[in-house]
Amino acid sequence: MCRCGFLAVLLLISCPVWAQAPEAPPMPQTREQAAAQRAQANSRRAEAQRVYTQEQNACYKKFLVNSCLDEAKKKHTQTVVDARNFEKPAREFLHAEDRRDLEAKEAKRASDLVTRQASQKEQAANYRQEEAAKAIARDEKQAAKTRQAEEGRKKTADEQAKRKAKLQKRAQKDAERAVKREAKAQKQAERDAKKAAKAEAVPAN
Repeated sequence: MCRCGFLAVLLLISCPVWAQAPEAPPMPQTREQAAAQRAQANSRRAEAQRVYTQEQNACYKKFLVNSCLDEAKKKHTQTVVDARNFEKPAREFLHAEDRRDLEAKEAKRASDLVTRQASQKEQAANYRQEEAAKAIARDEKQAAKTRQAEEGRKKTADEQAKRKAKLQKRAQKDAERAVKREAKAQKQAERDAKKAAKAEAVPAN
């Protein structure tokens, strides 16, 4: 309904270029209406040029050529001015629309930049956290390996100490048994010596 009304206003205003007083041009509400209004203005300028050319040709056939030409030029100039004034609201509307579109794009670009920077900041924070977690995991793994190696060395040392103690205990027992055997042998030798001495002391019959 709005668009049809706007076009009706354009048709009413679209009168011959020699109209007495141009009406106030309508204010477009959409880009389509502004484009239609500019097209109408271009059509008026083209018609004004066509009429001006015809009037110039007609003036050369009259007696007062210069006066006729001046009048035709005035009419042409006024028609061009009217067409420009008729087009002015459309130009201003499109300029305002372009400015709003540009501002919207700039606002969206700024919003996207903030969002992108926030995303990059979050990604960087997540990366640092992941790297810190990996470093902690590596340190814990290395510490576990160190503890395991230390426990292995301690176990080996304990086993070696046990074997050494066992060998020492065995050697000590062997030495004690050797001492006992030697003492026993010495006692046996003493008993044998006593027996021999007794045998020698008995007089022969």
